[in-house]
Parts: sequence; structure tokens; C-alpha cells
Amino acid sequence: MASLSGNEPPDLRDLLAFYAAAGVDDALVDDPIDRFAENAQQRLAASRQQADRAAEAPRPGAAPAAAPPQPRPAAVAAVPDEAQAAAARELASKAATLDELKQIMEGFEGCNLKATAKSMVFADGNPEADLMLVGEAPGRDEDLEGLPFVGRSGQLLDRILAAIGLDRTSAYIANVIPWRPPGNRTPTPHETEICRPFVERQIALARPKVLVTLGGPSAKLLVGSQDGILRLRGSWKNHVTADGTVIPVMPTLHPAYLLRNPAHKKLAWRDFLEVKAKLRQLGSL
Repeated sequence: MASLSGNEPPDLRDLLAFYAAAGVDDALVDDPIDRFAENAQQRLAASRQQADRAAEAPRPGAAPAAAPPQPRPAAVAAVPDEAQAAAARELASKAATLDELKQIMEGFEGCNLKATAKSMVFADGNPEADLMLVGEAPGRDEDLEGLPFVGRSGQLLDRILAAIGLDRTSAYIANVIPWRPPGNRTPTPHETEICRPFVERQIALARPKVLVTLGGPSAKLLVGSQDGILRLRGSWKNHVTADGTVIPVMPTLHPAYLLRNPAHKKLAWRDFLEVKAKLRQLGSL
């Protein structure tokens, strides 16, 4: 960014490129903020406070005035650690319904991703459906709308479901991570471990007959494998809930991956044909 050297004003394109490289892709508020006016008001307020303190200084022999109340410290993002994961496990276990689980997650402050996300993305579709699909984490569109799979990848997922005779009224859709990582970065292992109890409890409460994991991260988490998604996909695995219920899982490719690699759509189609056959076998289609 050569235009930022010396006293030359920054070029707008360079500045936007810097923001994009830093992961800034969405405004947190709808209206622009005049930081110059904001700083000027802060300096004016500080000057007035200093003048007021000088005017209120006790005269010699006078009783000291009571100390003014101190402002509360600003909230900071939680640092991911095992204590936060343990707290998430304890809270998730207390949820008796999906609504209770959602309320618990909305009040949970142990995941640092919540501090930068615009909204919590809990689920979409029919929680009583026999089919549940689990992705990794919300993207920009999902963060704005508060629903999973609503962008281009969501449109592709809708077409895939329609191809096997389903839609969002006959499927339940969620993510391993309910808060969008800044800049769509990959969630860290600590962040994933903190959110694991919530998605596992969500599956246990929804009680689907068939699970479909969309992408490698959700497949690895829910079936306990470290293999890549191209090795995992296409063959049935199992997810075991806390109460011992065994749910068949079909790992498949994430719709966002298919948009980047359209030649692999045929692989996902084979996977969903297996899902369709399994649902028919279970009397769900």
C-alpha cells in the first residue's frame, strides 16, 4: 500500500483491499459512523469533566467528597479453553427441549465467536423431520438472516433436497458452530469443542432417523473419524447419542465445495440417492 506512505491520503481501493484481506466484509451497523465527530465529542466531554473536577475540588479543611461510581468494564470475548467446553457440556445436558437448548445457547458467553457474529444461527426446517442435515458454520448470508444455508450454497442444497422429494418442511438443518467465524475463517479446534455439546444435544433432542453431514468438519466431529471427506463420503457411518441411540450418518460434500467443484456434484448425487433409499427403507418417504 504505497499510497499510505508519507503525507499522501490513502487510496480508497488500497484501503478496501486492506479491509478485505483482514476479513472485513460486512458493516456491523446500517448507518455510517463519523469517528472524527465522535472523537471530538469525547475530547470535549473529557475537558468538561476535568473542569468540573477542578471546580469541585475540596477547599482546605473540607470533608472529602465521595468517589464517583466507576464505569463497568467492557465485555470481552471469552478465550476458548477446556473450562468453557465443560460449561457448555453442563448447560447443554440441562436442555429438555430444542427451545430450551436455543435459549441456553443464546445466553452462553463462553464462545469467543459470539462476540463478532451478528446473530446466532440455530436451525431451520422441521425439527420433527426424519432427516437432519448438519453443516460446519454460518457464512455471511446466514449470519445476516440468522438461518443456516440461505446463500448460494443454500439454494443448491434446496435443489438437492427437491431432487429426492424433500424440502425444508421435511428436513431439519443445523450447523456444528452456531456463530459465524470472522472473515469465514475455519473454526479452531477449541471453538469446535466448545460448540460440540450443543449440536450433539440438538441431534439427541431432534431424534432424526437419518443424519447427513455436509462437509469434512461436521463428518469428522459426528462420526469420530479423521479421514478426509472424499474418503468418508458415500458410505454409511454411525453417530451415537448420549443415551446410546445409534443414528445412521451419510457424510457428503458441502454445497459450497460443489459450487467450486461442479464436477463432483455427481458424487453428492450418489450420496443423496443412498439417503433417499435409506429413508424409504425406514418408511419416511
